[in-house]
Amino acid sequence: MLSFSSLFSAWVFGSENYAEAIAVLGITILLNSLSGGLLAVIQGMQRIGDLARVNVLSAGTSSFLTIGLYAWLGLRGIVPALMLIAIVQVAFSWFFAKRLFLPRVTVTWSESMSESKSMIALGISFMWSALMVSIVGFATNSLITHYIGLKGVGIYSAAFALSGMFVNFVLNAMGTDYYPRLTKTAPDKDEMNRLVNEQTEIGILLATPGILATISLAPWIIHFFYSAEFLPAAALLQWFILGCLIRVIQWPMGFLQLALAKGKLFFLTQTAFNMLHLVLIWLGIKLIGINGVAVAFFLLYTFSLGVIKSVAKHLTDFQWSNQSRKLIMIAVPVVAATFTMAQFLPLWLATISGMAITAAATALCLRALISRIGKEHRVVRAACKIPGIRMICGL
Repeated sequence: MLSFSSLFSAWVFGSENYAEAIAVLGITILLNSLSGGLLAVIQGMQRIGDLARVNVLSAGTSSFLTIGLYAWLGLRGIVPALMLIAIVQVAFSWFFAKRLFLPRVTVTWSESMSESKSMIALGISFMWSALMVSIVGFATNSLITHYIGLKGVGIYSAAFALSGMFVNFVLNAMGTDYYPRLTKTAPDKDEMNRLVNEQTEIGILLATPGILATISLAPWIIHFFYSAEFLPAAALLQWFILGCLIRVIQWPMGFLQLALAKGKLFFLTQTAFNMLHLVLIWLGIKLIGINGVAVAFFLLYTFSLGVIKSVAKHLTDFQWSNQSRKLIMIAVPVVAATFTMAQFLPLWLATISGMAITAAATALCLRALISRIGKEHRVVRAACKIPGIRMICGL
């Protein structure tokens, strides 16, 4: 980032005016790596509470400080804000990681290499996948800048950030516990399949109300978080969210490759998906403009769902349970119908209809979640103290 900042600036923005900012942001890569290592220790010790505290405190503190920077410096506050976010993350990660007792052991280099061969191979696949995602994101911004302009990059970024905010929150929260549990059960295929189905059901029930609400309120959400100038991002947001539903469905199956340490298979599938994504983005921009980027996202996950399902079938003879299949057969048509109304009905009618569907789906999903985790669970009992929720809980 430091060495090629001028080249990156010229490639993405068409000038070298942003080279200094890009060079400074290179430091955040080092800081993010440091915090990532510390968070891995916390998660490896199964300190899920501390992991949640790090994320909440980092997000809250960073938001408070960066909003102040934006108010004070405007556009000039963007780079310092991103640096500050990385520093805050490292600080909180270090504070909680240093509280853990880790016994000091002596391990020779030969022992390290012998024990870590499979982990290194899988880690390389992880790194390659992350690199491919970054390259696709970088190339997407470059293509939009080239064919549409910087305004298009802003519209795309606004929609993509909002679409991932809710779904990533749900998936990351579940993955913190799900992946270690799935790895522990390997290679017991029956138990792994049971966990995948269990996680599929929970994912759909948690995400569907938010997906429906986002599709229904997309124009209002864009206006609230940004401004009227970003309203064209609403259409992109709805397509992105449609793809997120498919992502939630396929997400639990994707972890089977990782839990079984199938690094080469993970490498091949992720490479193919990212290359396909880039081609779809290019075609989408050429054919239908900025909306093509979001349509490409939806098409990618629709295609990858079939591939991931086939891979899961090959690895563990996986099949969706009757309950998982039932939830999928309900969620997909309901979300598709809400999306269709948002595209063709007047804004006020689409919003009212969509929120009515969202309210009904929220009640049904909440009851289904309660039936799975039990009425005595502390989260359920706390939620049922909220006015209007008690009746839904059936308490």
